[in-house]
Amino acid sequence: MDTTDILIVGGGAVGCTLATGLLQSTDLTVTLVDANALQQDSLSTPGFDARVIALAKRTVDALSDMGVNLNTHMCPSTPIEHIVVSDRGFLGKTHLHAHEHQLDSFGRVVSIQALGTQLLPEPQPRFHLIDNVTVTDATQTNTSVAVTLSNGKQICTKLLVLADGGRSPVSANLGFSRTQRDYGQTAIVTNIQMSQPHNNWAHERFTEHGPLALLPFATGAAGDDSGAGFSVVWTLPHDDAQQACEWEEGEFATQLQQAIGFRHGHIVKVGERYAYPLSLQQTDDCVRHRTVVVGNGAQALHPIAGQGFNLGLRDVMDLVSALKSQPDPGAFAVLNGYRQQRQADKAATIGLTDGLVTVFSNHHWPIVVGRNLGLLAMEYCDAMAGQFVRQTTGFGPATRPFQN
Repeated sequence: MDTTDILIVGGGAVGCTLATGLLQSTDLTVTLVDANALQQDSLSTPGFDARVIALAKRTVDALSDMGVNLNTHMCPSTPIEHIVVSDRGFLGKTHLHAHEHQLDSFGRVVSIQALGTQLLPEPQPRFHLIDNVTVTDATQTNTSVAVTLSNGKQICTKLLVLADGGRSPVSANLGFSRTQRDYGQTAIVTNIQMSQPHNNWAHERFTEHGPLALLPFATGAAGDDSGAGFSVVWTLPHDDAQQACEWEEGEFATQLQQAIGFRHGHIVKVGERYAYPLSLQQTDDCVRHRTVVVGNGAQALHPIAGQGFNLGLRDVMDLVSALKSQPDPGAFAVLNGYRQQRQADKAATIGLTDGLVTVFSNHHWPIVVGRNLGLLAMEYCDAMAGQFVRQTTGFGPATRPFQN
C-alpha cells in the first residue's frame, strides 16, 4: 500500500490551490486524485469550466504570494476598480471606488479555466498526481485513512481532504451530513460584449426577479478583447430562467438589455449560456476523524456579492497555515484548531450572502424602503461602506490574516 501525508480528492481550483500551498509551505508529501484528466496547459475539466469568477482582493494577494500570475497571456484577468450597487426602479444606489479604500482594486475577474493553468503543481518528488480515477472506499483508523481507488490502488494517508464539490459520495460515506435550502432561483451565466468600454466597473443590480451582476472581463464574448466585455450572472426564478435559456440570441440580448440598462451602451455579442440552480448548502461539521471538507463541499453559496469561491479559498489558505510544522497533519488538536479558526469567517460570510438574498428578494414595502435607505446611507457614510468593502474583499473582522 502506498503512503502519503495528505491525500486531496478533487483537482479543481480549490484542490489544486491546496496542493500548491502545501508544497510551498510545508515539508509534507501530497497526493492529488481526480476523476478527470489533468494537464498543466489545458484544464478543460468540470473542475475548471467556462465560468468567470471574481477573485476578492485578499484572494488575489494570497495567490500572488503563491506565485500565481493573474496577468499573463495564459491567464488574463481584469481588475475591478469601481462598483455600483443599485435597486432597479428605486432610488437606492451606492458607488464604491477602490482608491477611496486604499486599494488598487477590489479584486480581479478571471475565467476558472484560465486560472487552472496556473494552479496545478509542477512535478516534484513530494507531489503525486493520480487522475482519471475515483475513490471507491475510505476507511478511517486511529492513525490514518485507507483509501481505495477505482484502478485498484490503495493509499494510506494521515489526512484526507475532500475538495470534490457538493456532491461528493466520499463525504457522505464518511458520515458528513449536509443541509440544503433552495432559493427558488437559477443563475444564467454568460459573457457579453457591449458597445462602450467597461472602464473596470462592476455592477450588482437587484431586480424584481433577482440579482443581476456584471463583471468587467478581459475577453468578453466570443474572444473579444476590446475592453467592453462583461461576464453576466443573471438570477431568475427557475421557470423564467428555463425560458430565458431557450430564447434566441436576439431575444435574450433584448431582455438582458432591459434589465441592465444602457450605461455601457448596447449589447453587441452574447456568448454561450449556462444555467445553475441556486441553493444554500452547508456541511454541518467540516472536520471528522483525519478528514476535512473544503470549498464547495463545505459550503455552496448564492453568487450574490461573489463570496462563495473566495470563502472556499480561505478554507484552503487557513488549512495550509494550520498544517505548517505539523508532523501529523491529521491529529485531533490540529484539525480542531482549524475548525475553530474558520467558524467566524464562515458565519459572517454566509450570513452576509444569505441576508442580501433575503432582503433584496422581498417585495414588502417596509423591506423595500429599508434596503433603499441602507444603500443611500452607504453612499454617504464612509464607515458603512468601509465595513462592507472589508468583508467582501476578504479583510473583514471575522477573517484572520494568513500566517506567512
